Amino acid sequence: MNYINSPEHLTEALARANRHWQERHGELPGSEAAGPTAFTIAVSRESGTYGAAIAREVANRLGWPVYDRELLQRIADDMGVRQKLLESVDERRVGWVSECLAGLFAVPRVNQFAYVRQLVETMLSLAAHGECVIVGRGSALVLPRATTLRVRVVAPREHRINEVQREHGITFKEAAARVESTDRERDRFVRDHFQIDPIDPANYDLILNTERFSVAACADLVVAALDHLRKRALSNRPAQAAQTSAV
Repeated sequence: MNYINSPEHLTEALARANRHWQERHGELPGSEAAGPTAFTIAVSRESGTYGAAIAREVANRLGWPVYDRELLQRIADDMGVRQKLLESVDERRVGWVSECLAGLFAVPRVNQFAYVRQLVETMLSLAAHGECVIVGRGSALVLPRATTLRVRVVAPREHRINEVQREHGITFKEAAARVESTDRERDRFVRDHFQIDPIDPANYDLILNTERFSVAACADLVVAALDHLRKRALSNRPAQAAQTSAV
């Protein structure tokens, strides 16, 4: 599913994002922290699992913007739009983005093609603001785990083929070819550019099987997992503050 399929929709999505960021900046306390204070949800999905629909449902419930791979790519490709995004990152988060980029691209496993770096920088800039849902493009594998809920959406192969066949009104054979080619393309992108196994369950915080759970039920589980991580982060803050004071 494409959430953004025209220049008008792109402009509208960025306008919503800008409003969202401005509201968040108004609510942020005068902290000296070097990184973001809010979580990002990153969704990786197999073809035919309605992962994009789950991401949209989660975003609607939370009142967050959602960014799919088409929007991410267009932001990264459009230097004017991308520059506005980068400029919207306040000073205390610029260092966080730079540090994450330096750490990621200093590792030999990462392919340093310019467009991949632009794409990763775009995702990190969005994550620096926090409170957004990012779908695909390896976001669940490259964004910092400390502030990212990493979700993988899966289902048995035959179930996914049947879903694609039903949604697009095509034959089972055609649906199977579409599922296999889409999965192959997505997996290859991550493996080629980041040398990370996108199907390794250890790379995710939450794995959802859409053969057993509906889109709404999956959204329930994601929101519950986010709530758990938020509470955990809050409970860890006193200990972190005590360590900082001791130093």
